[in-house]
Amino acid sequence: MNAVNALSVRNLSYSLAGRSLLNNISFELFGGELTVLLGPNGAGKSTLLKCLAGEQHATGEIGYLGKKEWSAHELAQHMALLPQHSTLNFPFTAQEVIELGSTPLTMTRRECRYHAQHYSELTHTQHLRSRLYPTLSGGEKQRIHMARVLLQLHQAEQQAILLLDEPTSALDPEHQHQTLRLARRLAHEQNYCVVVVLHDLNLAAQYGDRLLTLAHGEIFQHGSPWDVLTPEHIETLYGYHTQIISHPTMGYPVVLPR
Repeated sequence: MNAVNALSVRNLSYSLAGRSLLNNISFELFGGELTVLLGPNGAGKSTLLKCLAGEQHATGEIGYLGKKEWSAHELAQHMALLPQHSTLNFPFTAQEVIELGSTPLTMTRRECRYHAQHYSELTHTQHLRSRLYPTLSGGEKQRIHMARVLLQLHQAEQQAILLLDEPTSALDPEHQHQTLRLARRLAHEQNYCVVVVLHDLNLAAQYGDRLLTLAHGEIFQHGSPWDVLTPEHIETLYGYHTQIISHPTMGYPVVLPR
């Protein structure tokens, strides 16, 4: 993996209605790595992703790919956020939703269709392209939006940053692993900086190069899966008693109840 500084966060804080949701957070994330954000409900994971994406305005500094100042157009070419839920209810076809990833960026119609087909194949949604989006299941919609944000990042002129907020929440086990394998491949093979919010500790251990845990809007731990997923850390973070074993063939930590 080619580790290149992609996201630099310094003293990031965010409050809403007088309540502190993020408190003085600092870290660096790298291209070529998949980082998983973990933490209990209300820890600030989704809020942090929205602040990184510029959807919520926090205090502090965020640098993208070594730069602090980006135009909205340039940043949209290099960073994409896949939210937990979409409010899209128009009767677009799934193909048309994927093609929204080319807007407002520069891509010919022919290029758009070609690359939309490519990303629908990567996300295993090619059979859904003619379906009306509102008729799709929650998991199918998630995968369509994954294809959409990948089309958006296709136009990156350098490294890309992909932010995924619980991308497996509505997926069956097969598609959970397909989605995370794809995310990890984008990091390892295309040097993306990928940040994924998950709740499943074992998926985090299997696919994460780094884990970053949040508690009460602050960083609790940041390191490798073996460094972060210890019984002591998990009990402090979640109040959950566990034991950790090594996967018999793949070597990542497996979290079991105790």
